Amino acid sequence: MQRKPVRHVVIAGGGTAGWMAAAALSRTLGKYIDITLVESDDIGTVGVGEATIPTLLTFHRLIDVNEQEFMAASSATFKLGIQFENWRSVGHRYFHSFGTTGRDHWSAGFQHFWLKGRERGLASDYGDYCLELTAAMQNKFAQLPNNGINYAYHIDSTRYAAFLRRFSEGYGLHRVEGMIEHVAMADNGDIQALVLKDGTRIEGDLFIDCTGFRALLIGKALGVAYEDWSDLLLADSAYAVQTESVRQAVPYTRSIAGDACWQWRIPLQHRGGNGIVFASRYMDKDVALKTLMDTIEGEPATEPRLIHFKPGQRTRCWERNCVALGLASGFLEPLESTNIHLIQRGITRLLQAFPEIVNQVEVDEYNMRMREDLEHVRDFVLLHYHVTDRRDTGFWRECAEMNVPFSLRHVIDLFTETGKVYNLTNQLFAENSWIQVMMGQGITPRHRHPSPDLMGDDELSRFLGKIRGGVEQTVSRLPEHMDYIRSYCAMKNP
Repeated sequence: MQRKPVRHVVIAGGGTAGWMAAAALSRTLGKYIDITLVESDDIGTVGVGEATIPTLLTFHRLIDVNEQEFMAASSATFKLGIQFENWRSVGHRYFHSFGTTGRDHWSAGFQHFWLKGRERGLASDYGDYCLELTAAMQNKFAQLPNNGINYAYHIDSTRYAAFLRRFSEGYGLHRVEGMIEHVAMADNGDIQALVLKDGTRIEGDLFIDCTGFRALLIGKALGVAYEDWSDLLLADSAYAVQTESVRQAVPYTRSIAGDACWQWRIPLQHRGGNGIVFASRYMDKDVALKTLMDTIEGEPATEPRLIHFKPGQRTRCWERNCVALGLASGFLEPLESTNIHLIQRGITRLLQAFPEIVNQVEVDEYNMRMREDLEHVRDFVLLHYHVTDRRDTGFWRECAEMNVPFSLRHVIDLFTETGKVYNLTNQLFAENSWIQVMMGQGITPRHRHPSPDLMGDDELSRFLGKIRGGVEQTVSRLPEHMDYIRSYCAMKNP
């Protein structure tokens, strides 16, 4: 049985993954293909992914989303990075900011000049040379010319999905309300149709599985196995709760580590997003819930919701005529706000590889690239747990002493010995991200590049001082974060 040309795409499930896929496909290919999204109002979404990273701006620009409309609709605030508290040791904090720190030379990264400056007593804190970090700590924000400041968003994911639904339907997407009862298979092993509870049959040529952890298409119908990473990432459960706002929203996410857990705090315009991610082997769910509810700020606006998950990925995200996105394809705890990015990455790769007829060579390429993306993010998340001074609980001892993948071990050893980080093309986390987290977690390189030795103390001091002075001068001109949001969202013509 020969496959037909792809003319009808069926998206199974809504939520953030489904509606991001719908928005991108309808905006770019809506005149070429028919797109149907099937979802049921009776099925809730996980809804914990409220912090994003700067790649979402790229996604919005590609599909022509108006930023002010999006921010107003999803009660968004701006985000300049993440503050990590108690990760290296109890009471210690550091900041992983977006953007870059200092100014590199072609032969060596800025960190080598900073290390030389510290040796000579000429350099202040590493973060003082980063615009985004300095602005975040002073609660300042404004968009700058020529993309002069790197930022992302905190969003209400439910409102964001609703915004994308309106956007998609404006480009002709057809939404069908209903519960998927059965996945009908063709003789050649492809998916032929979704059969709803009321008997409606939705046929398609290409199916996108956005059914969350249930993975009705990629997992249950097509039998693609799930690769479990629980031996590396010990957390397997989370509680999420919304709270009333009690203070002005700051332009960063907080990640607060505990005995066998970490908590997130995400400030939106209208409320706070809170949660706790924990390892059930080391922390009982009742203890986790009490820990969360005893430390939240503001009155709860929702009942806490318990979520169980298994960190890992599908062995293949694209199987036959089905592509899995979001939780159906895999899951990593939202420590670095990467889950929406991985959805976006899957959508972008699908659009770039969009088939006239599903071709196995294209499928294999997609699966290989998505595996690289997810393993790269896995290693970066694991870095926070593994490189730590904490040994105060069994959880932290196991994290620090475990054998990590060679791909991560090599990055840690290279930076520890040389102060260098080399990046592969198109990796999400660039050099500055790895450096900020590794130094924030306590790694001080044993050696550095000799280029800074060519500068005398006066020249090095002027070099470092000029960078820091430029950061301070720029930040001094920025308005308060929430003042800027109010004026920006109120503008009629950006």
